[in-house]
Amino acid sequence: MPMQSIAADGGSFNAYVAMPPGGTHNAKVPGVLVLQEIFGVNDWLRSIVDHVAAQGYIAMAPDMFWRIKPGVALDSTKPEDFQEATGYMRKFSEASAIADMKAAVAVLRAHPGCTGKVASLGYCLGGKLAYLLACRADLDANVGYYPVNLPPALGQARSITKPLMLHLPEDDKFVPAAAQAEIKAALEPNPHVTIHTYPGADHAFARASSHGYHKASAERADSRTAEFLRAALS
Repeated sequence: MPMQSIAADGGSFNAYVAMPPGGTHNAKVPGVLVLQEIFGVNDWLRSIVDHVAAQGYIAMAPDMFWRIKPGVALDSTKPEDFQEATGYMRKFSEASAIADMKAAVAVLRAHPGCTGKVASLGYCLGGKLAYLLACRADLDANVGYYPVNLPPALGQARSITKPLMLHLPEDDKFVPAAAQAEIKAALEPNPHVTIHTYPGADHAFARASSHGYHKASAERADSRTAEFLRAALS
């Protein structure tokens, strides 16, 4: 699959791109920005990009760690890779990431096969980034799976004017019950926000390689996401 180079303030970065079956020669399709976990654009994230494209979208996963180290693609099952990933997180700049994601969205929207409608779909770190895009950008929809560290950013929620869907596992070891209650209290009054919770599910419940993988919850969340994106991007 092709890599797309995207110009940004301070340089350029790559994004993994997948096209829908048959391409876009006969009809334009929406775009979906797929946002990484802390492990970078690894094999699992690329499989998500491919899966999203197979549903009829131009899917793109930008390298969100390029300002620290380009091309990070870590194995989430290896403890040493987890430690490396947390090291990148300590150096990660959300402000720079927002600017980079906006640059990626502009490239997606300008693609000759894109309708101009674009959504984001993020996991873990990417789930928070999807939330931040809902607050700070003009995407048509945003989806976050098990977003981390949302409470400090909940004051921005008043800016959300486009559909946002969040998937929160009730037993998320990185987002305790008190934080989840805070998220719900801040976001549920906003009519643009839909929050789904998953009893018995832990962080990374949608990734099959995770110790927290919860098949029933993953399938339900993915079904909800597919329906949500179809409605928001049609």
